[in-house]
Amino acid sequence: MTDHSIKGKTVLIAGGAKNLGGLIARDLAGQGAKAVAIHYNTSATKPAADETVAAIKATGAQAAAFQADLTTAGAVEKLFADTIAAIGKPDIAINTVGKVLKKPFVEITEAEYDDMTAVNSKSAFFFLKEAGKHVNDNGKICTLVTSLLGAYTPFYAAYAGTKAPVEHFTRAASKEFGERGISVTAIGPGPMDTPFFYPAEGADAVAYHKTAAALSRFTRTGLTDIEDIVPFIRFLVSDGWWMTGQTILVNGGYTTK
Repeated sequence: MTDHSIKGKTVLIAGGAKNLGGLIARDLAGQGAKAVAIHYNTSATKPAADETVAAIKATGAQAAAFQADLTTAGAVEKLFADTIAAIGKPDIAINTVGKVLKKPFVEITEAEYDDMTAVNSKSAFFFLKEAGKHVNDNGKICTLVTSLLGAYTPFYAAYAGTKAPVEHFTRAASKEFGERGISVTAIGPGPMDTPFFYPAEGADAVAYHKTAAALSRFTRTGLTDIEDIVPFIRFLVSDGWWMTGQTILVNGGYTTK
């Protein structure tokens, strides 16, 4: 019987230096992962990446960090090549990379659209492509999307719209990679209490989001806590392998599909 535990596995996390990605990295190392590679986008995040690497190593696991802008296919290819050279082929590949824009449809510029597409769609596509080429048989691949994929709302056309293709990328990849025992999933958290959320939202919107989920009153801030997302990631990249090709909204009842 195939071993779907995390213990002894090698992990790559894009956007794994801080916030949700950093917590996932620490959690999987704590669950017995043998080695964890994390990616971060800019030099400003290097201190957080160094802290996460140190936390991973403190569990006894190997750790490595790589800086890259993943909006080109070549950069994603290099991330996987660097990871394999440093810690070996991954058993688990997780992509938390994303960028938010909240703006009226008629005000979105071509440059903004291109930027959002590059970060949210293109990088996800090529991450899945390289994961399909390099993740070990019986591996796990998971991408972070957004619960706005289940919303009927204005102002997020460029954000949710450029995350939406990942839902089909996930289905297609799961069908193609399934013959090797690889499961492929996507998770759409609700608005999370991280620095990623607040710059895009005004005070009124923040107040709304803090009360919008059915379970809002039971979280620290009313928003989705990153600690509540990590167990779902952990499950999907281990015992939850039988769920594949799915996009799961994990948000305390903020939106449904």
